[in-house]
Amino acid sequence: MFSEAPRSDDVYESHSKLVGAPGQTLGSVVAHAYDCAPMRPACRYYLPPEWAPQSGVMLTWPHRFGDWASRLAAVEPVFVHIAREVSQREKILICCYDSKHRAHIEQLLRDGSVDMQRVILRVVPSNDTWARDHGPITVACQDELLLLDFGFNGWGGKYGYAADNEISRRLYADDIFGDTPMETVQLILEGGSVEVDGTGTLLTTTRCLLAPTRNPDITQEKLEAQLKELLGLNRILWLRHGHLEGDDTDAHIDTLARFCDVNTIAYVACDDSQDAHYAELKTMEGELQSFTTPSGQPYKLVPLPWPRARYDEDGRRLPATYANFLIIDGAVLAPTYQDPADTIALARLRECFPDRAVIAVDCLPLIYQYGSLHCITMQFPRGVLA
Repeated sequence: MFSEAPRSDDVYESHSKLVGAPGQTLGSVVAHAYDCAPMRPACRYYLPPEWAPQSGVMLTWPHRFGDWASRLAAVEPVFVHIAREVSQREKILICCYDSKHRAHIEQLLRDGSVDMQRVILRVVPSNDTWARDHGPITVACQDELLLLDFGFNGWGGKYGYAADNEISRRLYADDIFGDTPMETVQLILEGGSVEVDGTGTLLTTTRCLLAPTRNPDITQEKLEAQLKELLGLNRILWLRHGHLEGDDTDAHIDTLARFCDVNTIAYVACDDSQDAHYAELKTMEGELQSFTTPSGQPYKLVPLPWPRARYDEDGRRLPATYANFLIIDGAVLAPTYQDPADTIALARLRECFPDRAVIAVDCLPLIYQYGSLHCITMQFPRGVLA
């Protein structure tokens, strides 16, 4: 099912020891192991790319106790649409605020023609909906899977996060993940901040990962070493430019540039020289052009179009981005924004994914809370959701 990640010169220890023992795997980064079943000796875990076979996708449903309260009528149909498309291909795990909320969601899903045989509903209190950042990250080695529960601090303390930071552990305690073990990691890391190609390359941004509000006591060198060990990396490509107005994440990579395969990166491009984003995104484009694939060749770069500016009621610009797509088994769910550029974006993504259906999902309601499609989802590799 999964192969072992290509090895770098770095030593990558086995997960076969109890966490906390001297010289134990992941060093002092891992705080607690939820399951200490022996792993294959000398097995190097790695973060699979999003296009690897999946068992399901996680959603944390919006509720009246959070920031979506005044927009539920507009945003819940987006969640239903995503759940319907996912359920046609794999399982969908949905976190519900309470039992009343769960019953409400179940009715929405039934009314929306979602395949209920592939739906898993669980009551797990939440602050917000951004599963990409509070959900567990799954690493793999051959047939072994491991859920990593990184810390989440509300994107550097911008929003409340206590309930969201407990979601992964609550799901694990509810046996959602079957026999897959989970380890909590003493490192702040959001899933939207990292992008991998499955061969040991990670693409990310300095603005986010090196933000002093995330891991203030860790140097870039130390952070790189920890990420290489935890995610099975050989190298990290850092973007020092690129940011969207209205984005609260400090430039998550999944709003800017995405691997479509090991040789191809789709990225946000601004062609309007009068737009405030133009200079930063042009510089980011140059950085991408300077990167090479693991084999030393330039990447095939696919520019995604620039939608027209949209603003909320307070005049804040909203972060509409076509890079925030989700890859699932047999399909790509692509965000659209009721914009003339939607057609161009869908066409370019179809060029990037010729063997998958590219399905438009109207995500205009999502950007009113400053995120989009990829931000509200977290995929699990095959074998995690039974």
